[in-house]
Amino acid sequence: MSLTPTQLDEVRRLFADFLKQRGQRQTAERFAILDALYATGDHIDADTLYMRLKEDGVQVSRATVYNTLELLLECDLVVKHQFGKTQAKYERAYAYWQHDHLLCIDCGAIFEFCDPRLQSIQETVAEIYGFEIAQHALNMYGHCRRENCANRPAPTEA
Repeated sequence: MSLTPTQLDEVRRLFADFLKQRGQRQTAERFAILDALYATGDHIDADTLYMRLKEDGVQVSRATVYNTLELLLECDLVVKHQFGKTQAKYERAYAYWQHDHLLCIDCGAIFEFCDPRLQSIQETVAEIYGFEIAQHALNMYGHCRRENCANRPAPTEA
């Protein structure tokens, strides 16, 4: 789901305000990183984001990408996921809807899903334990059934 131009302007304003409050510079590189991350609409690791920026002709260092991602995490404009042993993946957090993930251990594909029953379970568990849940993460690992799944093990014959 892509953001409207108005929403993207709001994201940029929030980041600018955050940087100003912290006394940090509002550089073109930082905003290029923000824009690239929000343009993908997908889960992306820092190195892939860096390569996309380079391909687009943005002069930015790998360290600036990592440092900017940390700033975006601090101002709640990005969510960080650690899926298994892979590099951390980032996704935009503005207009974020609670969802969970199915991860293919063969091809690395990530599928998002939302099931209202999980929200109901979360509310029940919170009530039972007297807990205020701020967020949750559910990642399920398995084998996708896509025809073009890379690295899928060959079927064994019986």
